Amino acid sequence: MTSQRIQTENAPAAIGPYSQAVKAGGLVFTSGQIALDPATGTVVAGGIREQTVRICENLKAVLEAAGSSLANAIKTTCFLVDMNDFSAFNEVYGQYFSEKPARSCVAVKVLPKGVLAEVEVIALV
Repeated sequence: MTSQRIQTENAPAAIGPYSQAVKAGGLVFTSGQIALDPATGTVVAGGIREQTVRICENLKAVLEAAGSSLANAIKTTCFLVDMNDFSAFNEVYGQYFSEKPARSCVAVKVLPKGVLAEVEVIALV
């Protein structure tokens, strides 16, 4: 099976030795996206709602670059620094993932650049 690395300027550049996504076998696997503005490389201002919007917009851009979309998502993994943000996170997340993919959501101690959340997606191409 061959794979293809996905790269788009419409999402933040990788901040480590990884790809924004990899497409293989009819699936696309995104790396975790955080609330970085792709134009500036800085964390967006605001709280969990604003950060979740940016995360979802970044994922949308990566999936589109891979020939997929949020509607084709079949599994997401969500990482929250504070589970008290769960309800607000879900409000925004639900607006983007209306097809309701399978999901895991876990609390973590810390995320890169001090962000409040990170999300990765597996989607059909």
